[in-house]
Amino acid sequence: MSTQLDFTVIDETAEWIVVEKPAPLVVHPTGEKDEPTLLGGLQALLACELAGGGTLSILTRLDRETSGVVLVAKTRPVAHALSLQFEKREVRKEYLAMVHGWPEWEQTVCNRPILRTGEVQECPIWVRQRVHPEGKPCTTGFRVEDRFQRPEGRFSSIRCFPESGRMHQIRVHLEALGHPIVGDKIYGGGGEAYLEQVRGELSEDSVARMILPRQALHCTELSVRWAGEWRVWKSPRPSEFARFSSGSPVGVWHG
Repeated sequence: MSTQLDFTVIDETAEWIVVEKPAPLVVHPTGEKDEPTLLGGLQALLACELAGGGTLSILTRLDRETSGVVLVAKTRPVAHALSLQFEKREVRKEYLAMVHGWPEWEQTVCNRPILRTGEVQECPIWVRQRVHPEGKPCTTGFRVEDRFQRPEGRFSSIRCFPESGRMHQIRVHLEALGHPIVGDKIYGGGGEAYLEQVRGELSEDSVARMILPRQALHCTELSVRWAGEWRVWKSPRPSEFARFSSGSPVGVWHG
């Protein structure tokens, strides 16, 4: 996938800016390579405000291959006030995922704790998480939106409602439920595709297994309380998700 700095501004005030982040745009510089970042794009867009003493605090840090709504505070007091809502689990978040298989449930809640896999076993992928009784508590609600079939097998559209914000939480919980996200290079298998991609050696076999060029996870809605009322920001279903669920060809890999 090629990276483009083409995020869309959904809402903006003197207190915050809300944008729609595309995949595979990374949020912060990783230090691994020189590439466009959402933070860099926002700094360029808001250069005048930053020169006047403003600051940027990205409050919803989506994974590189996750798209959707991102909330960014423009001042430290606003960042502090909104961060408290996240800590108290008062923020409402909704995601859409395309997953493998047809769940036997219509709705369910996963309360399984999560920790970094490397803490309890050997793992070549530092960022990989797993459910484990010694992990940190986290909760995600799930609701089946649709079940459909493609030449590659059975799939479902799932609405996801994370109450907490652990790393890779939705991805780990869906894997634990037996329905990993389509295109996820870390979860739902041994992680070989992720390791190949890191080395710049993504194989044709791995591409075929992924089906989609990125993990099919999108933040569709984010709501916070401000000045006594709910502020709600939404992002529509990505076009590639719509094509995938309709059974249309997924297109050519542009890795």
